[in-house]
Amino acid sequence: MGKRPAVERRGEAEDRIGKDAAFDYAPLPGTADEMVGNNGVVRPVWQRFLSHLSAMPEKDLVERFARADRYLRDAGVFYRAYGSKGTGERAWPISHIPVLIDEREWQALSAGLVQRADLLEAIVADIYGDNRLVQEGFLPPALIAANPEFQRSLAGIKPASGHYLHFCAFEIGRGPDGNWWVLADRTQAPSGAGFALENRVATTRAFSDIYAETPVHRLASFFGAFRDALQDMKHSGDDRIAVLTPGPANETYFEHAYIARYLGFMLLEGEDLAVVKGRVMVRTVAGLKPIGVLWRRLDSAFADPLELNQNSHIGTPGLVEALRAASVTIVNALGTGILETRALLAFMPTICRHLLGQDLKLPSIATWWCGQKEEREQVAKNIEKMVIGPAYSRAPFFDDNGESVLGSSLRATARDSITDWLSSDGPKLVGQEVVTLSTTPAWVDGKLVPRPMSLRVFAARTANGWQIMPGGFARIGSGADVAAIAMQSGGAAADVWIVSDKPVERHTLLPAEGSFTRNMPGSLPSRAADNLFWLGRYIERAEGALRILRAWHARYAEAADPSQPLLADVSAYLAAVDIDTAEPVPETLLRNIDSAVYSASNIRDRFSPDGWLALNDLAKTARRFHVTVSAGDDASHAMTILLRKLAGFAGLVHENMYRFMGWRFLSLGRYIERGLHMTRLLGHMSGPEAPDGALDMLLEIGDSVMTHRRRYNVNTARLTVTDLLALDPLNPRSVLFQVNEIHHEVEQLPNALINGQMSPFYREAMRLHSGLAVMTPEGMGVEVYQRLERELEQLSDLLAQTYLG
Repeated sequence: MGKRPAVERRGEAEDRIGKDAAFDYAPLPGTADEMVGNNGVVRPVWQRFLSHLSAMPEKDLVERFARADRYLRDAGVFYRAYGSKGTGERAWPISHIPVLIDEREWQALSAGLVQRADLLEAIVADIYGDNRLVQEGFLPPALIAANPEFQRSLAGIKPASGHYLHFCAFEIGRGPDGNWWVLADRTQAPSGAGFALENRVATTRAFSDIYAETPVHRLASFFGAFRDALQDMKHSGDDRIAVLTPGPANETYFEHAYIARYLGFMLLEGEDLAVVKGRVMVRTVAGLKPIGVLWRRLDSAFADPLELNQNSHIGTPGLVEALRAASVTIVNALGTGILETRALLAFMPTICRHLLGQDLKLPSIATWWCGQKEEREQVAKNIEKMVIGPAYSRAPFFDDNGESVLGSSLRATARDSITDWLSSDGPKLVGQEVVTLSTTPAWVDGKLVPRPMSLRVFAARTANGWQIMPGGFARIGSGADVAAIAMQSGGAAADVWIVSDKPVERHTLLPAEGSFTRNMPGSLPSRAADNLFWLGRYIERAEGALRILRAWHARYAEAADPSQPLLADVSAYLAAVDIDTAEPVPETLLRNIDSAVYSASNIRDRFSPDGWLALNDLAKTARRFHVTVSAGDDASHAMTILLRKLAGFAGLVHENMYRFMGWRFLSLGRYIERGLHMTRLLGHMSGPEAPDGALDMLLEIGDSVMTHRRRYNVNTARLTVTDLLALDPLNPRSVLFQVNEIHHEVEQLPNALINGQMSPFYREAMRLHSGLAVMTPEGMGVEVYQRLERELEQLSDLLAQTYLG
């Protein structure tokens, strides 16, 4: 490139990045570039940002990027990657340099996307309505009838809201001529809006000073307007709004939980719902409650195993019946995934003129459906400029997992057979012009380099019509290859700044100053209560094991003889619960911690980022100790570290979690498990046949050594230990303390009293409490502890039957 970017250099120090990065930046030949125009001059919208960037020492820039990475890591932002080695959570791959677009250019783009959203609404309304586009020859019948995304059960069902589409996304790219093209439409269950928010926060952490003085359009107003639109779609004041997710195994589950938490909606899975008399209801601990609006994030076919995909295990039987009754609005309507069909792009220009009386303001990438002779010949004739792929695919070719074939990569012998291939399989294929996407700056190995990019832009239907998110996010290639844009292929994501030439409004989702209404939290879904309950149990189970193992290894460090009576006795006790003292950090302990992480992962919308980080840190540390720690003093020290980390997690939950139903079920899980833990230990270690030292070890495990010394002016004895660890209502480790707390929490649960009568669960909790409260240390023996253990287990089962079914 002959000309250097026309920006001011600030300072001449050798450690400035200007010379090495900004001034040596050269767009790839034959492509447009977002930062540098075709004349070799930096676009005006980039000049302020690049001027700041050029003035920064490289060390400062690296620290800024680390700040952004740290935010994403601390916030727990991830996506799920799929590959030959299985699936796993991966850190969100941010490209730290934002993409800057001038507001005037964005307004033109927005107008084209609004038109396109209206067009897609008209098309899908016709497909599931009068079907005139097929009758009049504007759409080939095969593209509908043979399309796996066409849901016949939904034909003739009109959405309760009056619209099929409420939230869309568009994959767009800029071609070498500088014009924008639509690469793909996203109407099924568009993902990425939540990630766009997190990209924005992370990028502003890196460039807070630049962002503060740059008039960049904010994103909050977009989400606020859409939230209000969903509120307006409720059928009654008692209706609830929920985000419907396929579950934690989905690649964008983090975003589902994030959006639900950000907008204040419930996050539900298909099993949380039931259709009763044509109404969608959510199973809660207070019974069935109505759902008025479902923002679905799962594909249509899996939504109802009764009328759609019979093999679906993540749907809700009867959901289509509820749509016929017009009792629920689904965003977007089931069946709208057909609009993502790649072959449909070939017919969009003609359909737009027919339905809207306009030309497309924002054209699609040139596409030919090979089910027609003339189009097949066009594709075969220009095969070197084409990519051929599945007609019914819903992804652009760089996202379709290698299903498409690049014509220029074919051998001469293969090109000779193209005509035969297109003739035999034509209706199943499309040809598209090869995309040469524009590039944008990315920071790679200490300098700015051009990387291909596409933009994902979002549109929401609001009270004032379609509103385009002023930004979205850019997908950045890991190299010059366009196919590497996909994140599953190593691509990254960048924030998009829409820059104005005048100050912009700073919106927020918080209510304005003045009067307000304190909204009580919504009903707790039974599945969420179940996960909270078992999170509490697994955490307490892990703590109990840690305390026993620490005491065991502390004594082993002194005796170095596992056959010593006390150590052998405790080893036998642990073996009965599948904990092997031969492993310094046993696998069973890791499984309990992993189970706690899994339970928490199912309720990410109800879990604070700090709590999630603390829990994952505990799990990672335990895994590391599993392979590095040796028996004795080393293991005892490791258990102390893990107990401190677990106490940190418990403290975060205790201090930060709102005292509503979720808290009660988490607490009940902890109280029941701690009660069981101490009951079993007392039954095993406080009897007359317990080996020497058992009572002292029992006090240590119960974290009550100092309390015992203060309260009893005698040496350790069975009655004093029993009194302190079983019957002392003020000792947070005693069995009676747990039963008292269980009794208190049960009183606050829904339907504890029904028409003045105790529920069976409440009655059992009351009986357990009163029976233990009148006991004396002299009356506590092995049989009593065994009965108490059974009663606590029965109480857990009864809780599950009453609230978690």
